[in-house]
Amino acid sequence: MSRIGRLPVVVPPKVKVEVQGRTLQVEGPKGKLHVELPPRTRVALEGAQIKVSRDGEDAAAKALHGLSRSLIQNAVQGVHEGYVKKLEIHGVGFKAAVQGKQINMTLGYSHQINYPLPEQIKVTVDENTKITIEGPDKQVVGQVASELRGFYPPEPYKGKGIRYAGEKIVRKEGKTVQ
Repeated sequence: MSRIGRLPVVVPPKVKVEVQGRTLQVEGPKGKLHVELPPRTRVALEGAQIKVSRDGEDAAAKALHGLSRSLIQNAVQGVHEGYVKKLEIHGVGFKAAVQGKQINMTLGYSHQINYPLPEQIKVTVDENTKITIEGPDKQVVGQVASELRGFYPPEPYKGKGIRYAGEKIVRKEGKTVQ
């Protein structure tokens, strides 16, 4: 049996879960999420626990068993506590600001970058250089952080660019004249 898949998912008191065939609807203080389960898995809601089982004993069924349980756990944790990613902008004149449902960034290009924010994602900017991304869906929070970082990834010579908070950039030595 899958080591991850056999563990039950504990549902906190403020979270409401509905099972409708292959779809799970999870609602909590941070928002609502819908989880489509992969094939060959079954879900049973037993009191304050969600148990995942599978059809078959081959490797693919085992992998989907663990995946299903992880997707459910991420959804339950997301609507209860939420997920957060933090980015830092380094560089002279580089800055960001939130205006309505989009984030505007000045990153040294000839134009300003305007990135529209998805639903249920909240972005805050502190000191014009510290970006905090919050939301209930772990995949969407990570995707937004990755796309924002992709506009100007940290470069190895001066260290300019957008990086995750706490990320270490390996610096390279520049050319030397002999």
